[in-house]
Amino acid sequence: MTEIPKLNYDEKGLIPVIVQDYRTNEVLMMAYSNEEAVKLMYETGYTHFWSRSRQKMWKKGEESGHVQKIRSIQADCDDDTLLVRVEQTGVACHTGNPSCFFKLIYGNTDQTAAIIPELIRTVEDRKNNPSEESYTCKLFGDETKMCKKIVEEAAEVALAVKDHDEDEIAAETSDLIYHTIVALVKEGVDLGKIYGELTERHT
Repeated sequence: MTEIPKLNYDEKGLIPVIVQDYRTNEVLMMAYSNEEAVKLMYETGYTHFWSRSRQKMWKKGEESGHVQKIRSIQADCDDDTLLVRVEQTGVACHTGNPSCFFKLIYGNTDQTAAIIPELIRTVEDRKNNPSEESYTCKLFGDETKMCKKIVEEAAEVALAVKDHDEDEIAAETSDLIYHTIVALVKEGVDLGKIYGELTERHT
C-alpha cells in the first residue's frame, strides 16, 4: 500500500476534503475525513468521510450506490486540506444534482469550461431518452448527417480564422465542439482517452 503522508488535522482530528470529477475537474462536494477515513481511502480506493452530525464513519455511496472511485489524492501546501479526484458513479449530491455546488448565489458561470460537462450530460440524456423534436436525437439517427456536420463546422472554423473574425471563430468553434460531442457520446468514447492524448501532446 502507498505510504500515507503526514497530514495536519485540526483540533477535532479532521481534515477538509474537496472532491472533484477526475475528468472535468468539476467540484462535486466537500466533506471531512479523520485519520481512519483517510487510511480507508488509501486501502479501498474509494472515498470515506467522518460525519460530524452523526459522529460516524461513512463511505460515499454506501446506501445510494453513488460511489466515488479515487483516481488521485493531493494535499495543499500546508498539508491541511485534501483534493481528491474521483470517478463518480451516479451523482455526488443527495438532492440528485451532479454536484453539491449547484446554488448560484453571486455572479455567474458564463464563459467557463463548466458548460462542457453540462453539455455532455444533456447529450447523454438525449441518447438515453430520445425525442423526435430533438435535433441531437436526429443526429443520433442519421450518422451520415452527423459526420457531414463535423466536416462542415470544421471548415467554417477554418474560414472564420482566415477572415480573422473573432465572433465567427467563437460561434463556429462552438458548433464544431457540439457536433463532435454528439459523435463522441453516440460512439461511447471515453473522454479520458482524449485527455490522455492531449496530455501526450502537451508533454
